[in-house]
Amino acid sequence: MQFDENVSLLGLNTFGIDVRTRYYTKISSVEQLSNLELSGGLPVLVLGGGSNVLFTRDFNGYVLQNRILGIETIREDDSHVYLKTGAGENWHGFVEYCIARNYGGVENLALIPGCNGASPIQNIGAYGVEIRDVFHELEAFDLDSKEIHVFTHADCRFGYRDSVFKRERKGKHMISSVTYRLRKTPEFNISYGAIRQELDAMGVHELSIKAIGDAVVRIRRSKLPDPAEIGNAGSFFKNPEIGKDQFDALRDGYPDLVGYPLENGNVKLAAGWLIEKAGWKGYRKGDAGIHARQALVLVNYGNA
Repeated sequence: MQFDENVSLLGLNTFGIDVRTRYYTKISSVEQLSNLELSGGLPVLVLGGGSNVLFTRDFNGYVLQNRILGIETIREDDSHVYLKTGAGENWHGFVEYCIARNYGGVENLALIPGCNGASPIQNIGAYGVEIRDVFHELEAFDLDSKEIHVFTHADCRFGYRDSVFKRERKGKHMISSVTYRLRKTPEFNISYGAIRQELDAMGVHELSIKAIGDAVVRIRRSKLPDPAEIGNAGSFFKNPEIGKDQFDALRDGYPDLVGYPLENGNVKLAAGWLIEKAGWKGYRKGDAGIHARQALVLVNYGNA
């Protein structure tokens, strides 16, 4: 397999950081992976949509950009359809694909940047829904053994924005496909965040997955900056989890403290509220800063 040398990554990361990689190639099939020859003990970085990475310097290694595409129905029953997707598929494009066919389960995750292969790594989530709710299995290429391994739901050990691929399996695989289990009869989830209010503002009287998807897109576009206009990686911070007693004690001093009760008895705090309360919303140093309208977003104003 041929690698290009000294390649700019400026257009391949949503922060818009102008760095270069020593070697670069685009992977569009599993067959290409089987012929992969890496030498020199250099580090390897798998890059999808470039929306979950911050480059601080040139990368002295191999960048493998995942562009394995395709969406196919591999099986279905009376209540569910199983869609196997290439890991390089654009995530929001996949959400639109599902909505167009009335397959329910991912409409609350509309407009999240990135590719499908990253969705289980992060266990991406928004508005009360996470990938583990619709995940079935994935196939991943082991960069050392050059074998394809299948990971089940249990194998992934999903947590809050977490999986086995962010822990002991970090950097050891390139995910080649992800299979999702979507509902043929949608179950609507509009209890989290501002979805219900946005649906009311849209004049929606009859729920549908398209209406929910449209509402999520409108909310995200109103709150989050477009990476094409200002470099950013979307909503970046994780909401911290604390005990109920600690939450109650904090709320005595801050009555407007935002928290969401969890099934385990703890409370999830709103990271955006905490950052804003600490005075960091809109903070800027040079071309790096925190967005003026959304405290969860780090931004590059030009040449950070």
